Amino acid sequence: MLHINWKKLGLLAVMLTLVMVVAAACGTATGGDNGAEPEEAVEGKEQEAQEGTEESPAEFPVTIVDGAGNEVTIESEPETLITMIPSITETVYALGVGDKVIAVDDFSNYPEEALEKEKVGGQEINVEKVLSLMPDVIFVTEYHQANHADVLDQFKEAGITVVVIDTNATQFEDVYASIRLIAQVTGTVEEAEQLVSELESRLAEIKAQTEAVEEPKKVWVEVSPRPDIYTPGTGTFMHEMLEAINAINVAATAGVEGWAALTEEEIVQLEPDVIITTYGYYVDNPVEEVLSRDGWAEVPAVQEEQVFDVDNDTVTRPGPRIMDGVETLAKLIYPEIFAE
Repeated sequence: MLHINWKKLGLLAVMLTLVMVVAAACGTATGGDNGAEPEEAVEGKEQEAQEGTEESPAEFPVTIVDGAGNEVTIESEPETLITMIPSITETVYALGVGDKVIAVDDFSNYPEEALEKEKVGGQEINVEKVLSLMPDVIFVTEYHQANHADVLDQFKEAGITVVVIDTNATQFEDVYASIRLIAQVTGTVEEAEQLVSELESRLAEIKAQTEAVEEPKKVWVEVSPRPDIYTPGTGTFMHEMLEAINAINVAATAGVEGWAALTEEEIVQLEPDVIITTYGYYVDNPVEEVLSRDGWAEVPAVQEEQVFDVDNDTVTRPGPRIMDGVETLAKLIYPEIFAE
């Protein structure tokens, strides 16, 4: 006859029950079988993570080295800005923080919102007005650093962060570097990378279209009218723009470096296929003036009436509209490639 020890059996049942309770509790804490979280909990955490990423502010303080080699620390995200040259103004707006701009230089004309801002001078800064506005950050140029260091020191002593931007771009990479520097200061690094990526993509597309040109056209660029006709040579922003679209800068072939003035006799001998002027905003009908010059009748560009005036702002400002300028030049010089 089987003898059952009910006392021991009862104790065993109690122990099993305790084990099951503990296991159930652990399962709840870790999310169920094999430690996996319930689907609702996972989705909730993913949503929280995404929201946290979207709303996470830029990290400050941040220390940068500006265009003059100064080490500058921005303690907190700037709420008010002043820009002292058009290319910087355009960049700040392109980065999406134009609403923080409280004043600009006298020549900032793009975008339209910039025209409504307070004006605080140009090469000469209106010191009193800047101090009355007390921006968190003022963006200045290497010219201001070299010629008005005492003024910039005044701003610093008043508690204004001064950041120098090198606007003497000679290549596209210089423009990208300035955009990234301004972005570090304003807490818009991601926006800057997206902007630079877009500019690089546009440039690559234009280059791809002009690579097939078998006979590059010779181009003469005038950035000032007679009697002192200045042109860009090697080591200039516009020279790289012409190279990018597979065109020949005839000033460079003549040995011009930087910006230089040539005589009309020297220019005629270069026999350009296309002539580009950039001063139509202050000279009436520059195209007609070039076409009617004495002694220029045999120049191919004049014979074929391939003389064009372009928007100076898009081809000389080292800012976010540079690819507008490159595209304009490409369409004027090689209309057969870019015909719609």
